[in-house]
Amino acid sequence: MPTVAIGRHNNHMGPFSGGGGGGINVCCCRICTCVNFGFLGSRFGLMKVCEIMLASFCETLLVQFGIPYASNIGKALFSFQAATASTYTTTVILLIVYCFSEKSFHLMRQSLFETLFNSISCLMYATASSYMATAAILWLYPQFLIVPGFIAYPAMVAVYWMGYVAALVYGVDAYCAYKYYKGRR
Repeated sequence: MPTVAIGRHNNHMGPFSGGGGGGINVCCCRICTCVNFGFLGSRFGLMKVCEIMLASFCETLLVQFGIPYASNIGKALFSFQAATASTYTTTVILLIVYCFSEKSFHLMRQSLFETLFNSISCLMYATASSYMATAAILWLYPQFLIVPGFIAYPAMVAVYWMGYVAALVYGVDAYCAYKYYKGRR
């Protein structure tokens, strides 16, 4: 008797496409099918968006409240700006690439690049936040106690706490990327 293998039909188009392919639904047709906005709703997409938002908030606070007191803060300001700018730029580029190509996501995520980038970003944020915390406590806190309305200290405290949160998010992303790299999705 011949053996017949029956496969299951999977209607799902991919883990980030929402089941119906990429693109934007307009009335009865789909346009811009190269765009894969389903990625933004996935856990990997949400981590990337969170990383970008944290970097944006940190950079905004650094520019608005840190630059005028750069002489007081010292090199902690510039090291935090370097960490924020470098990770922000690369994360934005990765997010754009992943939104335009699900295939690129799988190729990049399973490479060693994602694991190393996220690990290095985690380290950069952790060290820059520690350096900023030290500078804020040693140099800005005494001025905060003396000068009324001295807003640089609370802003830099917010920056280094958001930096620690960003380090945590990049650490989780690095762990997920490592699992993906090892083949455990």
